[in-house]
Amino acid sequence: MTATVLRANTRNFGIIAHIDAGKTTLSERILLKTGEIHRAGEVHEGTATMDSMDLEKERGITIGAAATRAFWNKHAFTLIDTPGHIDFAIEVERSLRVLDGAVTVLCGVAGIQPQTETVWRQAQKHGVPTIVFINKMDRAGADFGRVVAQIGARLNALAVPLTIPVGAGDAFEGVIDVLGQRFLAWDAAGLMSATPLPVRLQAQAAAAYAHAAAVAADASDALTLAFLADDTLSPADVRAGLRAMTLARRALPVLAGSAYRNAGIEPLLDAVVDWLPSPDERAAPVARLDDAKVTVGTGDADPLAALVFKVVHDEHGSLSYVRLYGGTLREGDVVWNASLGASVRIGRLYVIHADRRTAVAQAEAGSIIAIAGLKEALTGHTLSTRATPLVLETIHAGEPVVALAIEPGKGGDRGKMLAALDRFRREDPSLRLESDPLSGETVLWGMGELHLDVVLERVRRETGVEVTVGAPQVAYRETIAGPAVELEGKVSKQNGGSGQYARVVLRVEPFKGVFAFENAIKGGVVPANFIPAIEKGVRHALAQGPLGYPVTGVKVTLLDGDYHTVDSNDMAFMVAAKEGTLAGLKRAHPLMLEPVMTVSVDAPAVNAGDVIGDLQRRGGKVLGIEEQTGRVEVVADVPLARLFGHTTSLRSLSQGRAFASAVYARHAPCMQPRTEAMAA
Repeated sequence: MTATVLRANTRNFGIIAHIDAGKTTLSERILLKTGEIHRAGEVHEGTATMDSMDLEKERGITIGAAATRAFWNKHAFTLIDTPGHIDFAIEVERSLRVLDGAVTVLCGVAGIQPQTETVWRQAQKHGVPTIVFINKMDRAGADFGRVVAQIGARLNALAVPLTIPVGAGDAFEGVIDVLGQRFLAWDAAGLMSATPLPVRLQAQAAAAYAHAAAVAADASDALTLAFLADDTLSPADVRAGLRAMTLARRALPVLAGSAYRNAGIEPLLDAVVDWLPSPDERAAPVARLDDAKVTVGTGDADPLAALVFKVVHDEHGSLSYVRLYGGTLREGDVVWNASLGASVRIGRLYVIHADRRTAVAQAEAGSIIAIAGLKEALTGHTLSTRATPLVLETIHAGEPVVALAIEPGKGGDRGKMLAALDRFRREDPSLRLESDPLSGETVLWGMGELHLDVVLERVRRETGVEVTVGAPQVAYRETIAGPAVELEGKVSKQNGGSGQYARVVLRVEPFKGVFAFENAIKGGVVPANFIPAIEKGVRHALAQGPLGYPVTGVKVTLLDGDYHTVDSNDMAFMVAAKEGTLAGLKRAHPLMLEPVMTVSVDAPAVNAGDVIGDLQRRGGKVLGIEEQTGRVEVVADVPLARLFGHTTSLRSLSQGRAFASAVYARHAPCMQPRTEAMAA
């Protein structure tokens, strides 16, 4: 963070949305309006500044979250443009983990889509205040009122429109500035003009102002009393009240425009300043210090507390993206990687401008910077001081749901392939690399077909290794249908000298969560020092249940047991618990689960029947059908194993005019045996 910008004038925010809502186009226009670039790139032309990876330019999608710096009205912005595709959800997760605010982009035509709800939940989980930009108001079928209504119905948020579009599609003229009570328009060159409201718009503008004032009045007792006295609030009071309500996530400012036509960008930039928080306005994070939880000091002179939230590798080496919560970092400092328990020297510090870097001498609390050559750093690691080894909460990646068996085209290329995959795994915590113990195959797990396809294409391009792949696999799980059962696990071996003895009685039953272990023994029939070994044995059993897959939705309770003063040890109790748990799982009616995806298909209305029929043939359950002008959106739950090839099929039945997105919904009982599902 530059010394000339106060922390109060800093905004660290991200742009989040469903795929194809216009996030990257909006980011380009923000850079253009703030003077960071002089010509906006276009996603469809492969010239977008924020999509710097060759694969992003070729495919017209954002794959990796890209950070940049911009300045507006004496405020410094650090902006992160995130992917919209669910396969790259880790990029959204780790960005929201370190950002102070977010702009949620909605398509004025499609409205709220499945991935919109996913990224919204991620923002809510991290307590990130948010504003909304309803984009593409120049598109046929755009309907601002319908999308605002969806915000309340589907996001359960209190929408406060602050710019309201006048017209839509080809008739889109500009927007009403609600608080300024004026009309804003943009010419073909993207230049904004502000004029008094025409008479035809004054009633609509007054009603919107009254709504904003009523919402702002709830921010404090003083504003409530002022509102009750005059039935309105001054613009300054509305701004103050809405800021408080937005930071508390009790209200959601909504703006509108068309990023492609450069319309609505300036009001959005003002909204980032007005409604999103500075670093000092976010609650200080909690860290672990030894065995205690402490609140992190967020001043420049406080002990260092910084989170590595992304690691990338290029021809120059590794680059670690870091959010600095407290303290100051300087080039050459020796700091403590508290996650590894090791010292590390700080290399060059950079402010990132998409694919460009600007070196800085130091970084202060509240900033987001990049560090070159930070050895052994991984996503989720904490940098602190050895004297005060603070450990921040790490970043959690979702469980991968799709796998491919992979082999290099030439046996001699295996080392290069594995080295590249290990590098990508270090960059992307949602990747998992395994070796199948039965076949010896290398298995790569990821979040979806596109995710794995991108990774393997990077291997081919960056190493020259041709990779062959097997049929896709999905992440099956198992659970139990119940009822609860009680089983004994026992180890009793005597072969001269010290023996092995342990006995446990366990109850295995269905559980609404992932897993629970309860120690219900009384009277010390099993010494307390053996309880951790028993739980470890239970967990080992759940790692691969009787059907051969990880077990979820199970509670195991330790009811009774027995031990020998000489022959009992941790290993004996671990084995007894594992065997008892497996026996209980077998008797409690094991049930296989498969991942189910919520699929959203946007297609021409004439293809609606074919789209629905294709989803139903794949075992899909249609959840809803929404008709728009000439098009239809079909939402269905479909088993992931039967979605392979869906994109190709959809393209064929719609002559390339339909597209789909899929979001992981849950694991559910398999609709058909695994062999049939994989052959579909």
